[in-house]
Amino acid sequence: MITIDGSEGEGGGQVLRYAAALSLITGKPFTIQNIRGGRQKPGMMRQHVTSIEAAAAIGGAEVSGLAVGSDALTFHPGVVQPGEYHFAVGTAGSTGLVLQTILVPLMLADAPSRLVIEGGTHAMAAPPFEFLEKTLLPIIARMGPKVAVELVRHGFFPRGGGKIEIEIEPAALTPIDCIERGDARSIKAEAIVAGVPFDVADRELDAASKVLSDWPEGAFAPRQIPAGEGPGNALLIEAAFEHVTEIMSGFGKMGLPAEKIGKTAAKRMAGYLASDAFAGPYLQDQLLLPFALAGGGSFTTVKISQHTRTAMDLIKLFTGTVFAVSEASSGPVLIKVDAVTE
Repeated sequence: MITIDGSEGEGGGQVLRYAAALSLITGKPFTIQNIRGGRQKPGMMRQHVTSIEAAAAIGGAEVSGLAVGSDALTFHPGVVQPGEYHFAVGTAGSTGLVLQTILVPLMLADAPSRLVIEGGTHAMAAPPFEFLEKTLLPIIARMGPKVAVELVRHGFFPRGGGKIEIEIEPAALTPIDCIERGDARSIKAEAIVAGVPFDVADRELDAASKVLSDWPEGAFAPRQIPAGEGPGNALLIEAAFEHVTEIMSGFGKMGLPAEKIGKTAAKRMAGYLASDAFAGPYLQDQLLLPFALAGGGSFTTVKISQHTRTAMDLIKLFTGTVFAVSEASSGPVLIKVDAVTE
């Protein structure tokens, strides 16, 4: 039984999701205390409960302590069973983070799977749907498994109501190296609004354009979707290269000025573009698990986040895989699978 203190490292829901995924993959049970102990409101929220429910469903796991507000949980995995599954968060909790919990175990299963997940698709503290579609999954495809995703309906905070569909064709993971971005292909910034004033999109884009001042005017475009999918808005800033597409995002909430959303997301993109790194701050920790299970590979990235350091620690705890990190005074950080000790 592996014992985890959920308040250590990143101290949020990522610890719980990673632990569940690793448990299903390795067959090792775990117990976790102080769940989300590093957050203002500790304990599990609805999206964390749904993530563990999903992990238990696909892996025949026995779970104790699973409830909203619970700060301790024990998870005994069974055998991962591919198939058709439907999970609903019931709030604007992230559909993408629920998928993150079960994606890799199902990618390594012995038959295809089809998933429907309902909840938030564009909400704060989680990557948007487009990040999954354009940034993460094309890299997974290079490693072997094929994962197709479809956005059926947007879901914004606080209402939720979004829906994504996923089809997974499993395959063994092949190590790859992701060092260079390759040639630049396209850039764009899109502000999506649903059931909120259209000028919110214009103000976000205007603020973003002042930061990304070398981007052409035509790269900035508002998009209105049906009000029934809102209320809400999302800013997606995308830079596509030969080998990777990076997306920085910002999401509206009551009291947060549109100008701040645009400026913050654009600054993140400007920082990424100035770095020459392959992976941005959100992609880096999501590459760790597939790279570890492939038994090799490397990638360059921007400054390492606490999410990434926490993920490295959890992967080592369950699998023995060690990552080598090369940080120079200038230039991107290099992360590679250094050793598998088990």
